[in-house]
Amino acid sequence: MHTKIVSLLPAATEIVCALGLEKSLVGRSHECDFPVSVKQLPVCSEANFPDGLASAAIDVKVKEILADALSIYTVNREAIKQLAPDVVITQAQCEVCAVSLKEVEEALDNYLYKKAQIISLQPNSLDDIFTDITTIAKALNAGAAGNDLLEALHERVDIIRHKLKFIENKPTVACIEWLQPLMLSGNWMPELVKIAGGTSILVEQGKHSPYIQWDDIRIADPEIIILMPCGFAIERTLKEMDIMLELPGFAEMKAVKNNQVYIADGNQYFNRPGPRIVDSIEILAEIIYPKQFIFGYEGNGWIKFSL
Repeated sequence: MHTKIVSLLPAATEIVCALGLEKSLVGRSHECDFPVSVKQLPVCSEANFPDGLASAAIDVKVKEILADALSIYTVNREAIKQLAPDVVITQAQCEVCAVSLKEVEEALDNYLYKKAQIISLQPNSLDDIFTDITTIAKALNAGAAGNDLLEALHERVDIIRHKLKFIENKPTVACIEWLQPLMLSGNWMPELVKIAGGTSILVEQGKHSPYIQWDDIRIADPEIIILMPCGFAIERTLKEMDIMLELPGFAEMKAVKNNQVYIADGNQYFNRPGPRIVDSIEILAEIIYPKQFIFGYEGNGWIKFSL
């Protein structure tokens, strides 16, 4: 009898699949979309605001909902009850990213036919993401597969570290996580940039992503700007590039003048703390050191943006 898993977090779904346990998944969140085969699974959550809002409107809506102490996502208790999972995976990292632990506990408490184990992830760093893989692997009796997966991921990270170990002048990089209001990427992102041979500006490793004034970015004048809005694919970010282009002094920025502005797929890579976080490091390495690294993500994982 295999363990039945409901994953309410895209990163957790990817971890389960990377461990070779996709067949054990019986339900997913509305945002779980990789690997593509998981899209056929029953959906067990939904967002409480409409699709397609602009960045500023999403921010306002999220703040309104959270101010009322409501969640921005709803767990479909009935769907989960019917699926009768042994394990439910969620997160406690960010109220805006996915269904939260509190909400899952409230929704499932005394409601399921049988007690389910709830695994809650809360990564703030690259090591935390790797630890989450171990946690899930152990909980699902897949310790060996977890070790193999981590070994392969560490190997890829080490290749990049090794190639860049003698680089001394590391360019300054601004990773933009939200366009309106402006946010820079915190948590694991400064560490990823560092491994890829850059220096993040105005953020602290392991700390939540901060709201930031445009003037602070303008004064810091980073050599490279990478836009990776949370939950946005490249096409979605392109639709909102006017927000950046209209900022005072944007055209005078060092990165803009030197054609060093990039758009990356925040949704599939950087904002998703699963196995593809190593793909994210490879994307950064390609952007920052195009002569040393060609992993093949350009055009799909990232593009260069020219005025």
